[in-house]
Amino acid sequence: MATLSAYPSPNFLSSPSDQTNHTQESLPQLQHRPSPDPETNTPTLDTNPNFQSSISTPPQAVPPASSPPSILHLSFNQDHSCFAVGTDHGFRIYNCDPFQEIFRRDFDRVGGIGIVEMLLRCNILALVGGGPNPQYSPNKVMIWDDHHLRCIGELSFRSEVRSVRLRRDRVVVVLEHKIFVYDFAELKQVHQIETFANPKGLCAVSMGAGPMVLVCPGLQKGQVRVEHYASKRTKFITAHDSRIASLALTTDGQLLATASTKGTLVRIYNTGDGSVLQEVRRGADRAEIYSLAFSSNAQWLAVSSDKGTVHVFSLKINVGSPATDRAGSASNPVSSPHSSLSFIKGVLPKYFSSEWSVAQFRLVEGSKYIVAFGHQKNTVVIIGIDGSFYRCQFDPENGGEMTELECENFVKPKAAF
Repeated sequence: MATLSAYPSPNFLSSPSDQTNHTQESLPQLQHRPSPDPETNTPTLDTNPNFQSSISTPPQAVPPASSPPSILHLSFNQDHSCFAVGTDHGFRIYNCDPFQEIFRRDFDRVGGIGIVEMLLRCNILALVGGGPNPQYSPNKVMIWDDHHLRCIGELSFRSEVRSVRLRRDRVVVVLEHKIFVYDFAELKQVHQIETFANPKGLCAVSMGAGPMVLVCPGLQKGQVRVEHYASKRTKFITAHDSRIASLALTTDGQLLATASTKGTLVRIYNTGDGSVLQEVRRGADRAEIYSLAFSSNAQWLAVSSDKGTVHVFSLKINVGSPATDRAGSASNPVSSPHSSLSFIKGVLPKYFSSEWSVAQFRLVEGSKYIVAFGHQKNTVVIIGIDGSFYRCQFDPENGGEMTELECENFVKPKAAF
């Protein structure tokens, strides 16, 4: 039986600048149970101790290749203190502040990892194969224990896994038309959700101590489904006219941010009653939204897109969060700028009364970047599919262009960057 607990070694996922409480909390035990008939359509847990036959030995410290690996996947962990990189060789984990590689696992047969999902800063990860030579089947979720360098659980499906979300108590697996929710302790299915076509695997879950809130595409274009597991309520929100392109939740699950494939507007909703609380404008031209992220105090929202600019918006929302949640924020944060013609709101199109970003950071247009808020005050962290890492600071009172604090490349030697 594998124990799901914080990794004890200081060489793994422990940073002097980020000793958060959750690293000391006990996590559920992962128990194996018999698999159902493989011919059924039920996801299975493989209990064979030799099931990870795709790697005959634990991953080795393979000498660096002459050319950098291809990046297949990027994701932040739940508190944005780390990020994971899936490559055509294996996977790597990095600390955000200070920036440093924590560890890497290069598989001896050079297998690709298309999804890496961390569970906070502990030794348990979810892996899905990807790339031209996948380490595991793209139809399987492998629960990896990095303390023992082996897989301790497996979930198999009839179609490709699009994304995975982890909580201390739940594993959420997203397929193109379905979402499966499992109890983490036994990998027992507790819920199944039908969705609109979801090739990007859009799904977000709350990470607070309370029962889970889950958001995902609904059954219609532009619709978002909200599952409140505490009250066993389902709420459908008609968020956009176009298909949903990106979504994000606050830690407590009270606020939802959504963007559509049009990519001009971002809307913030109350997940409890489905009401729209604020609408902000990224720009006038169509764009592909790559990521949305709330700050930990829900005072700011960051947006990245294929236009090459990361935007930070000021939020004017309070859904009953304790006042201490906003401790440490600016005393007089700048409001999101409005058009100079906003005084004739209702006469001219919405564009002229839009709320615009208060801070921006320019990147290479066309490259994919995802964004999160840093642990230092008024900072954002940006990682790119090209291997770039940026840490920037914005001025909450005056706004404008962000200040670059750090720039690294995590797939190329510093001399080549």
